[in-house]
Amino acid sequence: MNILTNPMLNPHPILEPRKFKNPDVTAKGDVRAEVHFKSLQTLWFNTGSLCNIECVNCYIQSSPTADHFVYLTPQDMAPYLDEIDALGYGHIEIAFTGGEPYMNPHIFRLSEMALERGHTLLILTNAMKPMMRPRVKDGLLDLHRRFGEALTLRVSLDHYDATYHDTERGGGSFATTLAGMDWLAKNNIKLNIAGRTLWGEAESVSRTGFAKLIAQHGWNVDAANTGELILFPEMDERVDVPEITTDCWDILDVSPDAMMCSHSRMIVKHRGADQASVLACTLLWDDAQFDLGPTLEAARKPIKLNHPHCAKFCVLGGASCSA
Repeated sequence: MNILTNPMLNPHPILEPRKFKNPDVTAKGDVRAEVHFKSLQTLWFNTGSLCNIECVNCYIQSSPTADHFVYLTPQDMAPYLDEIDALGYGHIEIAFTGGEPYMNPHIFRLSEMALERGHTLLILTNAMKPMMRPRVKDGLLDLHRRFGEALTLRVSLDHYDATYHDTERGGGSFATTLAGMDWLAKNNIKLNIAGRTLWGEAESVSRTGFAKLIAQHGWNVDAANTGELILFPEMDERVDVPEITTDCWDILDVSPDAMMCSHSRMIVKHRGADQASVLACTLLWDDAQFDLGPTLEAARKPIKLNHPHCAKFCVLGGASCSA
C-alpha cells in the first residue's frame, strides 16, 4: 500500500516540538520572519463553520455540528465594507468561505452587499445539496443576471478521480459535486476548481487529469491556469517543516510581499462573541496570536510567521487562497 492507495498515510517526520513556540525567534535562535501589511486586496468572510459534510482532513474542522464560527449576518458584514471605503482601498476581492456558505440563510444578502459596492465576489462551495436547493439556484441565477463575471464560484474537487475525492468527503460526494458543477456551467456561472495535492502526484499529472475531466464535462475552466485550477498543498500541523527566518527570503528567492498576510485578512464571528473579529489568515483560525481585533485598521500590523502553515502552505508551497 502506498500514498496513492492510502491518502491518509503520513510518511513524513513529526514536527519537532520546540518549533513555532516563540513569535520572535526560532527553535535554533534565529530571528523569525515577519510579513508587513501592504494593502488590502482580498477580504475573506467566514460565513459560518457548519457544513453539510465532514471531510477527513478539513483544515477548519467544519462539519454538520461545528459551530465555532456562527453565521455572519448583514449587520456583521456592513462595518467592514464601510471600513474598506474609509481606508481608501477601493474595489477589492470579497471572498466567502465556511463551512459551506450556502448553508448561511443570509448568503444572498451578503453577496449583494459585496457586489452592489463594485467588489468582485469569490464564493467557496462544495457544490452539493445546499447549493442545489431550488431557492439557492434561483438566487444564484439572479446574481449572475445582475452581476455577471463579478461573481465566481470556486468548487472544492479534491481530485479528478472519484476514489480519492470520496475518500476525503464520503461516498457519492464526487458524483454529487460534478452534478452541481454541470449546473453552474450550463448556466454560464463563472467556475473555478480547488484541488489538493494530498496524494503525492506531480502537478503536471494532476493538471492533465483535471483537464480530461473538464473536457468531458465541457466546463469553461483552464486546467493550466493556476487561478482557475488551484492545487493546494496539504496542511498537517503534525508534519515537520522548517521555520522561516529573515534570511529565508533571500535563500528561497521569495518576497514577503507575495504572502497572503501582506494583502488579505479574514472576518469571523466566534460562538458567543459580541462582535466579529479580524484574523491574519484564512488558515490560522484557532490560534489566538493571529486574532487581530475587531477592525481592519487595527489589523494592519506585521504578522510573525509562527505557525507550520506559514512555512508549508505560503512560503514553501507558494499557495494563496485568493483568486
